[in-house]
Amino acid sequence: MPLHVPPAPAPALHSVSTALASPAAVREARTPSLRSARAPIPAEPALPVHVLVRAAARGGAPRTRLTGWRFPITDGERTVAAGEAVVTADGWSFSHFFEGPYLAATEVALRQAGQLTAPYQPRLLSVPELYMLTLWLHADAAADAATELFAPGDLLVPLAPAPPGFAPHRPYRAADLLPVLALRLAPAASLKATA
Repeated sequence: MPLHVPPAPAPALHSVSTALASPAAVREARTPSLRSARAPIPAEPALPVHVLVRAAARGGAPRTRLTGWRFPITDGERTVAAGEAVVTADGWSFSHFFEGPYLAATEVALRQAGQLTAPYQPRLLSVPELYMLTLWLHADAAADAATELFAPGDLLVPLAPAPPGFAPHRPYRAADLLPVLALRLAPAASLKATA
């Protein structure tokens, strides 16, 4: 079943395209592949990026917050980097370019997800405290990309490199993985409270 990728906001795409056209922005980026690309362009599918803000170990619904859109940047057929636009009080603004293992891991996870039988809306879910990025397959394929809540049937696919104890590229039911994340995050929250 095909993935239902929501369209990225035009101002987010424009901010990444403008930065990509800026020699200063590209030169300052720590992305050697981007600097050596002949004619890099932002490509689709761009994915909404959410951050897990409450994992909810005991009661309460886990919540996320939409923080940006990530655009793969291609040089011909090859993805060489990604550009991210973030939401600000004034709208969408270019944040940064980057490259690294999550680019290839995202492509692998998207290909695997495209072979599933149920329709999903792909998103990225970041868990910064665990240095973890997952492909979030939202079961409500027609939902607004900014939806903060998980739906029954959602899947989370940890991307490589994944933290110890999480198999990369293995789909987990969100209902099963979120309590584990909450337990892993609880010690970090306790340390912050006592500091």
